[in-house]
Amino acid sequence: MNGSGDEKRAATTGAAGSGAARHGIPAGVWVLGFVSMLMDISSEMIHALLPLYMVTVLGTSTLAVGIIEGIAEATASITKVFSGALSDWLGKRKMLAAFGYGLAAFTRPIFALAASLEWLIAARFIDRVGKGIRGAPRDALVADIAPAHLRGASFGLRQSLDTIGAFLGPLLAIGLMWLMADNFQAVFWISAIPAVLAVALILFAVKEPDRPKELRRVRMPLHRDELRRLGTSYWWVVALATVFTLARFSEAFLILRAQSIGMPLALVPIVLVIMALAYSLSAYPVGVLSDRVNRLTLLAIGLLLLVVADLLLAFATGIVAVGIGVVFWGLHMGFTQGLLATLIADVAPAELRGTAFGVFNLMTGVALLVASLVAGAVWDMAGPQATFLAGAAFALLTLAGLLVIRGRLGARADA
Repeated sequence: MNGSGDEKRAATTGAAGSGAARHGIPAGVWVLGFVSMLMDISSEMIHALLPLYMVTVLGTSTLAVGIIEGIAEATASITKVFSGALSDWLGKRKMLAAFGYGLAAFTRPIFALAASLEWLIAARFIDRVGKGIRGAPRDALVADIAPAHLRGASFGLRQSLDTIGAFLGPLLAIGLMWLMADNFQAVFWISAIPAVLAVALILFAVKEPDRPKELRRVRMPLHRDELRRLGTSYWWVVALATVFTLARFSEAFLILRAQSIGMPLALVPIVLVIMALAYSLSAYPVGVLSDRVNRLTLLAIGLLLLVVADLLLAFATGIVAVGIGVVFWGLHMGFTQGLLATLIADVAPAELRGTAFGVFNLMTGVALLVASLVAGAVWDMAGPQATFLAGAAFALLTLAGLLVIRGRLGARADA
C-alpha cells in the first residue's frame, strides 16, 4: 500500500553510516528508535509524577489536569504541522528533529525549579513544542529510510523502542521516589540525563538519506493544492484516527484511576509501567504482521482491545482489575499507534510526508484536547466509571467508521 511510487527508492536508501538492508530493518530506524527511547525515559519520569504533583502538592483539580494535558498535547500537534511542512520545503528532516529533542532537554531544569503551577505549565508547554518540532520530521525520516516491504515493521520497531522508554521512565521514577523520600524535584533533575543522551545520539549517529533528484520540489507544502495532492485515502485515514483519538484520552487518567482505588502514592506510576510494557511487547510484532496481512483488520482488533480496557477500568473495584484494564489499554496502543503511522506513510506522496504527518498529528491532537477536556469534566461531575464508559462508546463508534473506510481503501490496506 503506497500511493507515492517510492518503493524502489526507499529500499535502497542509506542511514546511520550504512546502506538500508533489503532483508532487515535499516540501521537508521534502530538509531531513531533508541533516540525515542531515551527521550521517553526522560519524559515519562516527569509525566508519571506530574499529575500527582499537581493534585497532591499544588492542589490542582482533575479538570485542570485534563485542561493542562490536553493543551500541552494539542500544542505539540499544532507545531508538528509547521515542522513537517518545513521539512518538506527544505528537503531535510534530521536537524529539525534534533532541534526538537534539544528543546525538550532544555525544559528539564525548569520542571525541577518550578515553584508554582504557572512555571509547570510553561515547562510543559515548551516541552511539547519540542515534541511537536521533532515528531513529523522524525516520522517522515523513518518512512524515507525504511524499505516499503518493511515499513510496518520499521514503524513498529521505533514505536516499541519508544515505549520501552515509556515503562523504564515510570519504573525509574518509582525507585527514585522511594530512595529520595518522595522528592519530586530530585527526580525531575535526574530526568535530564537521558534527554541529553538522546540529543547527542541523533546529532552524531543518524545519517539522513540523500533526497532523490527526481523527487518533486515542494514550495508551499500547506497550500490547498498540495494538501489536495495528499489524496482521498489519506484524508480517510486522518478522519478515522481523529475519531479514534476521541476515545483515547490522556494516560494521566489511568494514573488517577489507580489513585482512586487507594493505590499508595509512590506506587501509582506502576500503572504506566504496566501499560508501556504491554505496548512495547506488542507494537513490533504487530508491525511485522501488518506487512503480511491487512492493516485495517489489525486496527479493528486494537479498537476492540480498547473497548475491553475501558469496560474493565470503568467497573474495577481493586488494584488487580485496574492492572488488567491497563494491560488491555497498552495492547490496544500496540495494535494501533504504529499502524496509524504506517498507514499515513503508505498513502502520502514521498515529497509531502512531513506535511502528511504534521496534519495527521494536528487533527489527532485537537481530538486529544477535546477528549481530555471531556474526560476531566465527566470525572469531576460523574466519577471515573462514567469517564471510561464514554471512552468505550467512542471506541465502538470508531469501529463502525472503520467498516466504512475499509471498503474505500480495500486492497490498498493489504501488505
